[in-house]
Amino acid sequence: MIDTLNRASDWSNVRAVVAGIGVAGFACADALAQLGAQVVLIDANDTPAMRERAEILDVIGVDVRLGFTAELPECDLLVVSPGLPPSHATIEQAFARGVPVWGELELAWRLRPIESPAPWLVITGTNGKTTTTLMLESILRTAGLRTCSAGNIGMSLVGVVMHDELDVIAIEVGAPQLPFVTTMSPLASCCLNIADDHIDHFGSLDSYIAAKARIYERTQVAAIYNAEDERTRSMVERADVIEGCRAIGFTLGAPGPSMVGIVDNLLVDRAFVSDRATTAQELATIDDIDPPAPHNVANALAAAALARAFGVSPAAVRDGLRAFVPAAHRIAQVATVDGVVFVDDSKATNAHAALTSLKAYPSVVWIAGGMAKGQDFDDLVLEVGERLRGVVLLGVDRARIAGSLERHAPEVRTAMIDRDDPSAMAEVVATAMSLAEPGDTVLLAPGCASWDMFRDYGHRGDEFAAAVERLAADRMEGRTS
Repeated sequence: MIDTLNRASDWSNVRAVVAGIGVAGFACADALAQLGAQVVLIDANDTPAMRERAEILDVIGVDVRLGFTAELPECDLLVVSPGLPPSHATIEQAFARGVPVWGELELAWRLRPIESPAPWLVITGTNGKTTTTLMLESILRTAGLRTCSAGNIGMSLVGVVMHDELDVIAIEVGAPQLPFVTTMSPLASCCLNIADDHIDHFGSLDSYIAAKARIYERTQVAAIYNAEDERTRSMVERADVIEGCRAIGFTLGAPGPSMVGIVDNLLVDRAFVSDRATTAQELATIDDIDPPAPHNVANALAAAALARAFGVSPAAVRDGLRAFVPAAHRIAQVATVDGVVFVDDSKATNAHAALTSLKAYPSVVWIAGGMAKGQDFDDLVLEVGERLRGVVLLGVDRARIAGSLERHAPEVRTAMIDRDDPSAMAEVVATAMSLAEPGDTVLLAPGCASWDMFRDYGHRGDEFAAAVERLAADRMEGRTS
């Protein structure tokens, strides 16, 4: 019975447990209760914010159990939030009992409207997926389509499919959302890149890659991969897609047939044209992309390919990219102080993202550190050591990055900030300024998670921007006093 459940099914006899009361868990419990299921929501934590959500769910009959550490309640279905690793005891108990386990993506797919459901365009990758999803949303809106961005990006996908009438949905998918997906069949899918991340969640890099690869399963029209990342190509080659689905590559070089890429500073399409063997369609120029850093151009190419798979016109791709406003804390220029440019890329929460950001600037004072999540920084330092004017390290795992610098770039001046509260960012910025010279970029691209010192990467970026603004004001006051 569980295997065939959908929006039109009778859920009244379904005993569902939802694990986690975050954004996804709350929406899943709410939707299941609306459908008539008997819902228990469990969460090991108990905070004031959680209690507020629990009170709302209690009104619609959800049995919320905060601070829950007992065995999994008797149930017919377990719906898990992405914060729970696949090895979590609750999930293992479900498998031992033969209880199906779904993630939010799986539940959302099953709860789509029966009549004319909006196709899904799904994006994953270690880095760039939020930017690419928002670029795609901008393109789709410019084309006049009813759309939104959802999923890992903050808006619950279950809430979207339950309440919004849309033509198409741009969906960001994080790796933790993918292990428990069994029927999702997107119109087009894309994995932007693969690098070490979430090793602590999945237990190994191979398990992380295997989770990412699930994005391509049952894709209908276009499985889009990064031609510069062989692992994404291999994922597509191994994927069990719908017959007729095509593999589409994106590249920062000149594209071959069935690819999108760059020719003379133009984004061109040789995938969704009638004669892809001999012709190419101009989509946009690099100047239409903000900012035009190479990794952001790659994001734009991926977004363009997803939109073209849905049938969006070249003009809408161009106009959508022009209209796109980058999200906060993603290679955002904060200020220029005495010839030194300060850039906030606090969203660079892993080594691969930091590397990509560092490669966009020729001479950098790098601000890095936080929770490394088991990552190694040797390869990063080897690749960008010559670009580093200096490095300022903060956070619980700063010594890990310092070790890589000592081994592979000992000549780079490095400062360690020992304070562990958000106000330390003022010292970080002042120290970075002291290491910089006019023409340099001071780049906050931590390569680490933020939770050891900040609420999240946004809080970290806000503290950085505020410290830079204070520095600029102090310098201006010093010149005018």
